[in-house]
Amino acid sequence: MNKFGTSQPITRLEDRRFLTGQGQYVDDVAPETALYGYVFRSPEAHGRIAVLDVTQARSAPGVHLVLTADDLAAAGLKNAMRFAVVQTAEGSPVATPDRPILVTDKVRFVGDAVAFVVAESLAAAKDAAEMITLDIAAEPVKLDLAPGGVVVHAEAPDNIAYDFTMGDDAATQAALAKAAHVVTHKSHDNRIIVNSLEPRGCYAEMVDGRLHLAFNGQGVWGAKGDLVRLFGLEAKDVRVTNPDVGGGFGMKAMGYPEHFLVAHACRVLGRPVRWMSERTEAMLSDNAGRDLDVTITLGFDADLKMVAFHTDSISNLGAYVSQFGQNIQSSLYSKVLTGTYDVQTYFFRNRGVFTNTTQVDAYRGAGRPEAIYALERAMDFAARQLGVDPLELRRRNFIPAAAFPYRSATGELYDVGDFHKVLARAEDAADLSGFAARRAASQAKGRLRGLGTCYYIESILGDPQETATIELTATGAKVYVGTQSNGQGHETVYAQLLHDQTGLPLEQIEIVQGDSDQIAKGGGTGGSRSVTVQGMAMRATAETLITGLCAFLDDDMDQRETSFDAAEGVFRAPGSNVVITLLEAAARAKAAGRAELAKVTETRTLPGRSYPNGCHITEVEIDPETGTTRVERYTAVDDFGNLMNPRLAEGQVHGGVVQGIGQAISEHVVYDSEGQLLTATFMDYGMPRADDTPFIAFYTECVPSTANPLGMKGCGEAGTVGALAAVANAVQDALWPLGIRQVDMPFTPSRVWEMLQHGKAIAAE
Repeated sequence: MNKFGTSQPITRLEDRRFLTGQGQYVDDVAPETALYGYVFRSPEAHGRIAVLDVTQARSAPGVHLVLTADDLAAAGLKNAMRFAVVQTAEGSPVATPDRPILVTDKVRFVGDAVAFVVAESLAAAKDAAEMITLDIAAEPVKLDLAPGGVVVHAEAPDNIAYDFTMGDDAATQAALAKAAHVVTHKSHDNRIIVNSLEPRGCYAEMVDGRLHLAFNGQGVWGAKGDLVRLFGLEAKDVRVTNPDVGGGFGMKAMGYPEHFLVAHACRVLGRPVRWMSERTEAMLSDNAGRDLDVTITLGFDADLKMVAFHTDSISNLGAYVSQFGQNIQSSLYSKVLTGTYDVQTYFFRNRGVFTNTTQVDAYRGAGRPEAIYALERAMDFAARQLGVDPLELRRRNFIPAAAFPYRSATGELYDVGDFHKVLARAEDAADLSGFAARRAASQAKGRLRGLGTCYYIESILGDPQETATIELTATGAKVYVGTQSNGQGHETVYAQLLHDQTGLPLEQIEIVQGDSDQIAKGGGTGGSRSVTVQGMAMRATAETLITGLCAFLDDDMDQRETSFDAAEGVFRAPGSNVVITLLEAAARAKAAGRAELAKVTETRTLPGRSYPNGCHITEVEIDPETGTTRVERYTAVDDFGNLMNPRLAEGQVHGGVVQGIGQAISEHVVYDSEGQLLTATFMDYGMPRADDTPFIAFYTECVPSTANPLGMKGCGEAGTVGALAAVANAVQDALWPLGIRQVDMPFTPSRVWEMLQHGKAIAAE
């Protein structure tokens, strides 16, 4: 194995520039001559626009342009953003109301974009926005997570965006009717805000007659297609780039009005235009996550083997159907509901509901946590109701290792897995044999201690196809990739991959990403797909590169069977002392008129999804006097298949676990009865801090995937997927002896204190 090749825990290459302030984020690279854009947003959650007068704003000092929906219409632009919908199982229509770039006659959430002001400075743009006259005839708001009520869109009179089902309802009900034990559990997955370190931002400029949009997103091709469609341009006349991106978490994969507004303003004015979100603005306008109720009914036979499950989910979509929003995820969401458990009969229903809140994207960097959270909460609840150890109930229902490849009830083909081995490692690593003593020690201090477990399985999602180009230069190699790093360390992992195959030193490898001019196509980043799918394409490209150069050297040196030594990075031929480096071979090929051998492109499609899985075990301690809940111990044992860089994998899990702890303990979006966001600053929104987080013990049990040549399974979302249910189940365990049966996130001191008071009332009856 090469010193710095795959599976080596080397330090991230990109960190030097990030930690020394040399990162090139969108606000760093915007043209100095760019004008500043500011979005004038609705202060009301729901109502019709009675008056919108921008006359004074247009004549304000320093103002160059003020855009409204009327201006977009006058320019011949369709004032509607692209979005995706999923058809119902019965083929019935789904609600598809347009999401406008700028609102026309009606606002639907606080923060809805009403006008766009462009001025010499941000201060001038803000001052001009203060001069806009906006009179909204307020209407009642729709906030509850249920069908019916105040109508948000005329196209959905019952506020149902879609009603999606999978499975056999009749067979499931029949199996449940015959089951020896039936347990029903309802959980609420609370709404959260992404709060990436770098808020959303973008700029647009005209370069040699071409439109260039730069934004801090998770891929460039969707945005390029949207601009081509909106403005009626040729694809060759649009360039989209992603510079360094300070966190994405799925939220930045979506389309947003600002991309179109800065681009249109730039084209109108012939000047670069920039826009950068402020934190409260981001909290109002970024796509949020979660916010759904899930009811799961589990049926077990006399031996506590699961015979069927029935799931009913209602998801809050917010005011609009967002691009790649939660509705398009519903089919994917259902795919993981069988989890690691051997069950054949199921029924799943998911309804999306419109409300007067900002739209929801269902990601927040956690893959399919909603489904896993609901199922693992239900399994833990069932274990306690049935008097079973939660780990034992999971063991009895695991898909056995000998059963792989295994076709799940939802149609997923799990290629490999050894859930018993992973659980046993977690049980040992978490020192479960010592939990009773730790609980006793907590009780001696007047505290409640609980133990929680989550065994998750998820699938690598997103586009299964990716392309890679490797170009050998005089000094090294450039690798053109279709994914986009948002801070995960792609530059390091991809350089390791190429080093492993070519022997090139890491410092001679440059990763090129996020530029539609240099990279013809790509799937972007999301769903833990990047290293698995991109790595597969890179491997194929490197193999083609080396094979082509071997054949060239055979002819060039009149040799046969030239071979490549990846450890040394050189070509050799039998019976010859001649040694040629990779870069020397490329130079020879170019000199011979064979430059195509030094720049090779390959596209590969993932033959099947891979399924990372793992067991997360945590312990919480609760102060019954105050309701304060702390996570005291956390152990993660994950099966990610082969790891490209264990250090990066551990960092990804640590970050994800902290996200999960944040949602479980402190993060929570709150609207008042008028739809005003009450948690719109960090004074009000409880982001997790260092002292909220324990030491996170991280271990891996590798069962290499057979669904891709690298044997990888992806790891980016595992921490949050495991943490949500593990922490919630630990709280449930701590409160169970008090008769408390319903616990829902977030476990803030006030909420837990109220649960404790409820427990006292139960005990007094």
